[in-house]
Amino acid sequence: MPREQGTKIVAQNKKARHDYHIETTYEAGMVLVGTEVKSLRAGRASLVDGFAEVDNGEVWLLNVHIPEYTQGTWTNHMSRRKRKLLLNRVEIDKIERKVSEKGLTLVPLSLYFKDGRAKVEIALAKGKKSWDKRHTIAERTANREKEIEVGRRLKGMR
Repeated sequence: MPREQGTKIVAQNKKARHDYHIETTYEAGMVLVGTEVKSLRAGRASLVDGFAEVDNGEVWLLNVHIPEYTQGTWTNHMSRRKRKLLLNRVEIDKIERKVSEKGLTLVPLSLYFKDGRAKVEIALAKGKKSWDKRHTIAERTANREKEIEVGRRLKGMR
């Protein structure tokens, strides 16, 4: 049987990009049990309240909701359990330093399958203030209006 190729996105945390300034992103593998993988393959997961933390030199993903597998038996997993992330030692040390000194947090951005393996994209992020969020929205609206106006002018030149 040929291995799966490509990327299949299971869940995205769209609110994270709105609530945080993203500094650096990392791709990490996850230690999962069989029913979690089956539930993810069915496209069911939520990253809304999720976050990651470094504990004793290991990175853990917390509060990410992977619902129980419907065809699972008594071996089914807990939906919001603590999951270990697989990262390089150098990356873990770098993340641990930045989180402790700069007041950054680790936020999951997306959960996906890459060549058949479950991966999570985590980001070192700094929380935005409410005025930052309003500024970002105003900037996005202004850029959209500018693009529309440029399109109108180009259309009028023809």
